[in-house]
Amino acid sequence: MSGSTTSGSQTASEIAAAVAAGRLTAAASVEAALARIAAIDSGVNAFTDVTAGRARARAAEIDAGLASGRTPGPMAGVPFAVKNLFDVAGLPTRAGSKINRDREPAVRDGALVRRLEAAGAILVGALNMGEYAYDFTGENAHDGPSRNPHDRERMTGGSSGGSGAAVAAGLVPLTLGSDTNGSIRVPASFCGTFGLKPTFGRLSRAGSYPFVASFDHLGPLARSVADLALAYDVMQGEDPDDPWQTRRPIEPTTDALAHGKSGLRIGLAGGYFARGGEPDCFKAVTLAAGALGATRSVEIPEAARARAAAFVITAAEAAGLHHDRLRVRPADYDPAVRDRLIAGTTIPAAWVHRAQRFRSWYRARVLALFDEVDVILAPCTPCRALRIGQATMELDGVTVPARPNIGIFTQPISFIGLPVVAVPVRIGGGLPLAVQVIAAPWREDLALRVAGALEAAGVGVAPVAA
Repeated sequence: MSGSTTSGSQTASEIAAAVAAGRLTAAASVEAALARIAAIDSGVNAFTDVTAGRARARAAEIDAGLASGRTPGPMAGVPFAVKNLFDVAGLPTRAGSKINRDREPAVRDGALVRRLEAAGAILVGALNMGEYAYDFTGENAHDGPSRNPHDRERMTGGSSGGSGAAVAAGLVPLTLGSDTNGSIRVPASFCGTFGLKPTFGRLSRAGSYPFVASFDHLGPLARSVADLALAYDVMQGEDPDDPWQTRRPIEPTTDALAHGKSGLRIGLAGGYFARGGEPDCFKAVTLAAGALGATRSVEIPEAARARAAAFVITAAEAAGLHHDRLRVRPADYDPAVRDRLIAGTTIPAAWVHRAQRFRSWYRARVLALFDEVDVILAPCTPCRALRIGQATMELDGVTVPARPNIGIFTQPISFIGLPVVAVPVRIGGGLPLAVQVIAAPWREDLALRVAGALEAAGVGVAPVAA
């Protein structure tokens, strides 16, 4: 069996195919990833932990199995890494915080880590993130900011900043992140990767540190749509350890990619989603729509109100989760996160009740749109990656705080748990932007098909940073 190494631009699917065909060993794949991390990550700051010994041992097991004639898993030899709110056996689950690293190490990997490894993928480490996932920028007060590989003075976006940076820098072809209000999609947009936020309740969250239980999603970031589908497919399945997970059969998506956009009704989000951002974020949607032949406009009702309600519920639930730690160790929080959590403790219960009632109303109105269209295109972020430390930005001629406004287009969607694929689009050779491909609940297959069509048309591109 060949020991040829991989390049940072290879996809997970390409690596798995090479390992299965005997052109590449799992050991060589892992060593190449570890070498790239050692050479590049000091300037990107994507990793907080590198699990080299574990990765080498797992690669040796896979290679031994292949040598004995065992059929490899569909992701054999693929290096991957996870946001450090996933449990990794032997590491404290820090969730981007100072406080959590005092905890005992996890004794078992999180559910999705186990499923990827059962398919042959190999964990090489844990990734930087915004503290307790309460972040849109990728700046961490304890571990330092993750840096955008396309311009290291720029943000990665958050809170899955290390997850976006690791893929964009070619350190690994696949990462896992979490998305509560946009934390997969924002880094995908800023860093120029593909990202999938599945339907709420679709993938197990067992073995991950929570932020807002009624909004939290887990999902992959990758360099290709095929890799998103491959990872998503192997991570599906019921898990009795997650009481929030919806019980549904496994519904594979990989084969569906071959159908592309054929027969699909594609709408463009108007109204709220057609204003309030820099011109290029709307040009990205126009470019995607042109490639798909989509002209129909739909309006997602009361999206601004949905974003406001999402803020209320997020702040209240997060504050409740952190109440005791705030009383005992307030100085050990990032001050910006601490202040938002403290503010959340003051929200009246009546506001939360009203926000939840509105959420039910809004969900019904948005789902009705899928009687008219199969997927909806919308901008992902209102701007390209901002400079690290940048506190304000200008939108529609108004100076606004940067941190909360990065998620103006993602929050109204995760608020009701819809599946979304973030598709990176390059305009004018500048920093990446992304469009959201939004589908009805449980129709990840449709969102992935449209994302794949954009990739095939050369509109959706996730280049490795030079």
